[in-house]
Amino acid sequence: MTLAEENGPERGGDDLFAAEYVLGVLAADERQIASRRIEADAAFARLVDRWEVHLSPMAAAFPETEPPIRVKEAIDRRLFAQESRPGLWSSLAFWRGLAAAAVAALAIAIALPYVNPPVVEPQARLVASLAAGSDVKYLVVYDAARRDVGLSLVSGERAAGKDFELWMIEGKNAPVSMGVIPAGQITHMAVTPAVEQKLAQGAVLAVSVEPVGGSPTGQPTGPVVAAGDLKGI
Repeated sequence: MTLAEENGPERGGDDLFAAEYVLGVLAADERQIASRRIEADAAFARLVDRWEVHLSPMAAAFPETEPPIRVKEAIDRRLFAQESRPGLWSSLAFWRGLAAAAVAALAIAIALPYVNPPVVEPQARLVASLAAGSDVKYLVVYDAARRDVGLSLVSGERAAGKDFELWMIEGKNAPVSMGVIPAGQITHMAVTPAVEQKLAQGAVLAVSVEPVGGSPTGQPTGPVVAAGDLKGI
């Protein structure tokens, strides 16, 4: 069951539903429902607009990246390195040469992964919607390239004399602290190399209530008020 289903309109879930729509973490069928509601429900459309404005500072911290074009450049160099001469397009030799070059390029493309296997890199960006039956809810964006976790507080406040601490939970292993979450609606936390490797393999993020400055034991000592899986986008 998704957070949108758990926190339906009768429990004020429209606000979180709109936030998840803007962040892009909804399943395809839920996203279609949200799109239809934007067209038909003015109040819901205003919630979406408000979240787009609210989350825009977080998005600005993660610039767009272009996919590698090395393969296309290599093929272009192989096929089109020589300049055209008059009558080239009507030359049978040209078309035979082009076909041979295309076959050679295809053979290289097929064989290259076996000769020099590509390095499998983790997904550059992961997102999570953290909630656990309390009023504390966070939206999280993890950028592997920048080693940065951006957090947007959807709802809830820390009590006086308490801090929220972010934890990474990998399978059945003990939680690993990622640090105390800074106060504020939109905040950022650096990720250590050790935690980065585990995040790339898929992990659960959780928020616990701790004394000011964080857990004194290295493990959660207070209640877990929000949790959720990281997902690729």
